[in-house]
Amino acid sequence: MKNIRLEVMEAIEPMIDTYMDEFLIPPDEIWQPSDFLPDSQSEGFFDAVEELRGEAQELGYDFWVTLVADTITEEALPTYESWLMDVEGINQQEGKNNGWSRWVRAWTAEENRHGDVLNKYLYLSGRVNMREVEISTQHLISDGFDIGTDRDPYKNFVYTTFQELATNISHKRVGKLARKKGNILLGKMCGIIAGDEMRHHLAYREFVKTILGHDPDGMVIAFAEMMKKKIVMPAHFLRESGGKIGEAFENFSNCAQRLGVYTAMDYIDILKKLNNYWQIDSLRSLSDEAEKARDYLMKLPDRLERIATRMRFPEDQYRFSWVQANGVL
Repeated sequence: MKNIRLEVMEAIEPMIDTYMDEFLIPPDEIWQPSDFLPDSQSEGFFDAVEELRGEAQELGYDFWVTLVADTITEEALPTYESWLMDVEGINQQEGKNNGWSRWVRAWTAEENRHGDVLNKYLYLSGRVNMREVEISTQHLISDGFDIGTDRDPYKNFVYTTFQELATNISHKRVGKLARKKGNILLGKMCGIIAGDEMRHHLAYREFVKTILGHDPDGMVIAFAEMMKKKIVMPAHFLRESGGKIGEAFENFSNCAQRLGVYTAMDYIDILKKLNNYWQIDSLRSLSDEAEKARDYLMKLPDRLERIATRMRFPEDQYRFSWVQANGVL
């Protein structure tokens, strides 16, 4: 199985330059955090900061918790890059000669801007306890993460395809909520971050589609195995200062559910979209094991919907160390 995966990764590698041209944007052309934040070299810097802080006053407690957790998730990019660099077929030892490692570095560089811009926004807003946020970020990077993919490229690409669309949904909805409260700047920032996430989703979705053309049995089985484990969020080990690993994540997820930023139904909708785009139902000449995997994937959305309709989430707000009761320090 390992050899087949390596052969497929090597077969696809010559296409990486095309994927990079289509789905990534060169550093000199893409937006940067300073494009959205007050210019510290400008004489009007303090006035701009006051305006930013004024716009931030109408956003509620669950909103700030969700934004903080999204920021911490984006800030943990070093963990994600190190994980992907260890995937079979991604050989960073070959440096610039290996297409896959070039992709991972370029993807990481684009993603890194998200945490930068959100972190600086939170700092300037004065609405959260930045030291507590920074402690949680350090914990998340230090604790590492385990997304259940091991070094398998097939499973990793299923995960990134799914997760990039999930973050697109989350950032897009946070941006809409901000704009409804009159926070145009934050709404614009979250919207453009969501756009990046969609481009990345489309790229990883294409990687999986290409692999299906080379090794449909292995890819379908890997997809089903990932869905059986459940796609965990990259920040599922999230914790606060003095807390246990993963303790803060469940409470953050409840905030996101209450806000409608990312819900169980979104999870199911993503699965349906991937089944449809990868034409899982139409794959033919599969092995017996792959046939079972395909049947499982096609029946899974209905099964998850029945579970989701029975799910209940606490209405009481858990008090995070990141944000005070009224969202103001």
